[in-house]
Amino acid sequence: MSKVLLMVFIFVSSVTFSQETAMNASEIESFKAMVVKASQEANTIKSDFIQYKHLDFLDNDIETFGALQFKAPGLVKWEYTKPYEYSVIFKDEQLLINDGGTKNAIDIGSSKMFKKLNQLIVNSVKGDMFSDDDFNVTYFKTRKSSKAVFVPKDSKMLEYIASFELLFDTTDGAVTQVKMIEPSQDYTKIVFSNRKINTPIDDSVFTQ
Repeated sequence: MSKVLLMVFIFVSSVTFSQETAMNASEIESFKAMVVKASQEANTIKSDFIQYKHLDFLDNDIETFGALQFKAPGLVKWEYTKPYEYSVIFKDEQLLINDGGTKNAIDIGSSKMFKKLNQLIVNSVKGDMFSDDDFNVTYFKTRKSSKAVFVPKDSKMLEYIASFELLFDTTDGAVTQVKMIEPSQDYTKIVFSNRKINTPIDDSVFTQ
Protein backbone atom coordinates (compact mmCIF):
# COMPACT_ATOMS: atom_id res chain seq x y z
CA MET A 1 0.00 0.00 0.00
CA SER A 2 2.79 2.43 0.85
CA LYS A 3 4.41 1.82 -2.54
CA VAL A 4 1.10 2.48 -4.29
CA LEU A 5 0.62 5.73 -2.37
CA LEU A 6 4.17 6.77 -3.20
CA MET A 7 3.61 6.10 -6.92
CA VAL A 8 0.37 8.09 -6.84
CA PHE A 9 2.14 10.98 -5.10
CA ILE A 10 4.98 10.98 -7.65
CA PHE A 11 2.50 10.87 -10.54
CA VAL A 12 0.36 13.70 -9.18
CA SER A 13 3.43 15.79 -8.38
CA SER A 14 4.91 15.30 -11.83
CA VAL A 15 1.63 16.28 -13.50
CA THR A 16 1.29 19.36 -11.28
CA PHE A 17 4.83 20.54 -11.90
CA SER A 18 4.55 19.90 -15.64
CA GLN A 19 1.50 22.12 -15.76
CA GLU A 20 3.34 25.20 -14.52
CA THR A 21 7.07 25.85 -14.58
CA ALA A 22 9.18 28.95 -14.13
CA MET A 23 10.40 30.76 -17.23
CA ASN A 24 14.10 31.15 -17.84
CA ALA A 25 15.68 34.53 -18.62
CA SER A 26 15.39 34.30 -22.40
CA GLU A 27 11.77 33.12 -22.19
CA ILE A 28 10.94 36.06 -19.93
CA GLU A 29 12.43 38.57 -22.36
CA SER A 30 10.58 37.05 -25.33
CA PHE A 31 7.34 36.92 -23.41
CA LYS A 32 7.60 40.51 -22.19
CA ALA A 33 8.41 41.77 -25.69
CA MET A 34 5.33 40.04 -27.12
CA VAL A 35 3.02 41.41 -24.42
CA VAL A 36 4.36 44.97 -24.65
CA LYS A 37 3.95 44.89 -28.44
CA ALA A 38 0.35 43.69 -28.09
CA SER A 39 -0.30 46.38 -25.48
CA GLN A 40 1.10 49.17 -27.65
CA GLU A 41 -1.01 48.09 -30.61
CA ALA A 42 -4.27 47.96 -28.63
CA ASN A 43 -5.93 51.38 -28.85
CA THR A 44 -9.29 49.93 -27.85
CA ILE A 45 -10.35 46.66 -26.24
CA LYS A 46 -13.82 45.15 -25.95
CA SER A 47 -14.38 41.92 -24.08
CA ASP A 48 -17.01 39.92 -22.27
CA PHE A 49 -16.07 38.54 -18.87
CA ILE A 50 -17.14 36.34 -15.99
CA GLN A 51 -16.06 37.43 -12.54
CA TYR A 52 -15.62 34.86 -9.79
CA LYS A 53 -15.54 36.11 -6.21
CA HIS A 54 -14.05 33.46 -3.93
CA LEU A 55 -14.78 33.76 -0.23
CA ASP A 56 -13.45 31.09 2.09
CA PHE A 57 -16.68 30.73 4.05
CA LEU A 58 -18.81 30.05 0.93
CA ASP A 59 -19.04 26.66 -0.75
CA ASN A 60 -19.33 28.18 -4.23
CA ASP A 61 -17.80 31.24 -5.86
CA ILE A 62 -20.08 34.20 -6.59
CA GLU A 63 -20.39 34.63 -10.37
CA THR A 64 -21.20 37.87 -12.15
CA PHE A 65 -21.26 38.52 -15.89
CA GLY A 66 -20.47 41.65 -17.84
CA ALA A 67 -18.45 43.48 -20.44
CA LEU A 68 -15.24 45.49 -20.42
CA GLN A 69 -14.42 48.44 -22.67
CA PHE A 70 -11.04 50.17 -22.77
CA LYS A 71 -9.90 53.16 -24.79
CA ALA A 72 -6.34 54.50 -24.74
CA PRO A 73 -4.76 56.11 -22.93
CA GLY A 74 -6.75 55.40 -19.77
CA LEU A 75 -10.51 55.07 -20.13
CA VAL A 76 -11.92 51.88 -18.62
CA LYS A 77 -15.52 50.77 -18.13
CA TRP A 78 -16.56 47.62 -16.27
CA GLU A 79 -20.26 46.94 -16.85
CA TYR A 80 -21.93 44.16 -14.89
CA THR A 81 -25.13 42.88 -16.49
CA LYS A 82 -26.04 39.67 -14.62
CA PRO A 83 -27.30 38.95 -11.97
CA TYR A 84 -27.45 42.72 -11.37
CA GLU A 85 -26.76 45.93 -13.31
CA TYR A 86 -23.77 47.93 -12.12
CA SER A 87 -21.06 49.89 -13.90
CA VAL A 88 -17.75 51.42 -12.89
CA ILE A 89 -15.88 53.92 -15.08
CA PHE A 90 -12.31 55.15 -14.54
CA LYS A 91 -11.98 58.54 -16.24
CA ASP A 92 -9.97 61.73 -15.65
CA GLU A 93 -8.95 60.71 -12.11
CA GLN A 94 -12.57 60.03 -11.27
CA LEU A 95 -14.42 56.86 -10.39
CA LEU A 96 -17.94 57.01 -11.85
CA ILE A 97 -20.37 54.50 -10.37
CA ASN A 98 -23.85 53.64 -11.63
CA ASP A 99 -25.59 51.21 -9.29
CA GLY A 100 -28.87 50.36 -11.01
CA GLY A 101 -29.52 54.03 -11.79
CA THR A 102 -28.04 55.50 -8.62
CA LYS A 103 -25.00 57.49 -9.72
CA ASN A 104 -21.95 58.63 -7.78
CA ALA A 105 -18.63 60.24 -8.69
CA ILE A 106 -15.55 59.79 -6.52
CA ASP A 107 -12.44 61.94 -6.96
CA ILE A 108 -9.43 59.64 -6.84
CA GLY A 109 -6.90 62.23 -8.01
CA SER A 110 -6.02 63.35 -4.49
CA SER A 111 -5.34 59.83 -3.26
CA LYS A 112 -2.01 58.30 -4.18
CA MET A 113 -3.35 54.82 -3.38
CA PHE A 114 -6.45 55.18 -5.56
CA LYS A 115 -4.38 56.61 -8.40
CA LYS A 116 -2.05 53.64 -8.13
CA LEU A 117 -4.93 51.20 -8.14
CA ASN A 118 -6.42 52.96 -11.16
CA GLN A 119 -3.14 52.67 -13.04
CA LEU A 120 -2.92 49.04 -11.97
CA ILE A 121 -6.34 48.35 -13.49
CA VAL A 122 -5.52 50.13 -16.75
CA ASN A 123 -2.21 48.32 -17.12
CA SER A 124 -3.70 44.95 -16.23
CA VAL A 125 -6.38 45.35 -18.90
CA LYS A 126 -3.71 46.14 -21.46
CA GLY A 127 -1.31 43.57 -20.04
CA ASP A 128 1.63 45.95 -19.74
CA MET A 129 2.77 46.08 -16.11
CA PHE A 130 6.36 45.01 -16.54
CA SER A 131 7.86 48.50 -16.30
CA ASP A 132 6.20 49.12 -12.93
CA ASP A 133 8.83 49.28 -10.18
CA ASP A 134 6.20 48.85 -7.46
CA PHE A 135 6.05 45.07 -7.85
CA ASN A 136 8.25 42.03 -7.61
CA VAL A 137 7.37 39.91 -10.65
CA THR A 138 7.78 36.20 -11.30
CA TYR A 139 6.97 34.42 -14.56
CA PHE A 140 5.57 30.97 -15.27
CA LYS A 141 4.50 28.98 -18.30
CA THR A 142 2.18 26.13 -19.22
CA ARG A 143 1.45 24.54 -22.55
CA LYS A 144 -1.46 26.90 -23.16
CA SER A 145 -0.69 30.10 -21.30
CA SER A 146 1.89 32.29 -19.64
CA LYS A 147 1.50 33.78 -16.18
CA ALA A 148 2.98 36.80 -14.46
CA VAL A 149 2.63 37.14 -10.69
CA PHE A 150 2.98 40.64 -9.23
CA VAL A 151 3.59 41.13 -5.51
CA PRO A 152 3.39 44.74 -4.27
CA LYS A 153 6.46 46.21 -2.63
CA ASP A 154 4.48 48.94 -0.87
CA SER A 155 3.26 47.95 2.59
CA LYS A 156 0.09 50.04 2.22
CA MET A 157 -0.91 48.26 -0.98
CA LEU A 158 -0.14 44.91 0.64
CA GLU A 159 -2.94 45.65 3.08
CA TYR A 160 -5.36 45.33 0.14
CA ILE A 161 -3.58 43.08 -2.38
CA ALA A 162 -1.33 40.15 -1.55
CA SER A 163 -0.63 39.42 -5.20
CA PHE A 164 -1.94 40.14 -8.66
CA GLU A 165 -1.85 37.43 -11.33
CA LEU A 166 -2.27 37.83 -15.08
CA LEU A 167 -2.69 34.98 -17.55
CA PHE A 168 -1.75 35.58 -21.18
CA ASP A 169 -2.46 33.81 -24.45
CA THR A 170 0.83 32.39 -25.69
CA THR A 171 0.01 33.16 -29.34
CA ASP A 172 -0.70 36.90 -29.22
CA GLY A 173 0.10 38.14 -25.69
CA ALA A 174 -3.51 39.05 -24.90
CA VAL A 175 -4.68 39.00 -21.28
CA THR A 176 -7.09 36.10 -20.74
CA GLN A 177 -7.49 36.23 -16.98
CA VAL A 178 -6.89 38.61 -14.07
CA LYS A 179 -6.78 37.39 -10.49
CA MET A 180 -6.43 39.62 -7.44
CA ILE A 181 -5.60 37.77 -4.23
CA GLU A 182 -6.31 39.47 -0.92
CA PRO A 183 -4.21 39.08 2.25
CA SER A 184 -6.93 36.74 3.59
CA GLN A 185 -6.41 34.57 0.48
CA ASP A 186 -9.92 35.34 -0.74
CA TYR A 187 -9.70 36.41 -4.35
CA THR A 188 -11.44 37.93 -7.34
CA LYS A 189 -10.85 36.21 -10.68
CA ILE A 190 -11.95 37.68 -14.02
CA VAL A 191 -11.94 35.50 -17.13
CA PHE A 192 -12.19 37.28 -20.49
CA SER A 193 -13.83 36.03 -23.69
CA ASN A 194 -14.84 37.36 -27.13
CA ARG A 195 -12.00 39.87 -27.04
CA LYS A 196 -12.00 42.48 -29.83
CA ILE A 197 -9.08 44.81 -30.51
CA ASN A 198 -9.18 48.27 -32.12
CA THR A 199 -12.89 48.38 -32.87
CA PRO A 200 -14.35 51.92 -32.59
CA ILE A 201 -15.57 53.00 -29.15
CA ASP A 202 -17.29 56.36 -28.78
CA ASP A 203 -16.27 58.58 -25.85
CA SER A 204 -19.92 58.70 -24.75
CA VAL A 205 -19.50 55.11 -23.50
CA PHE A 206 -17.40 56.49 -20.64
CA THR A 207 -20.11 58.78 -19.26
CA GLN A 208 -22.72 57.89 -16.68
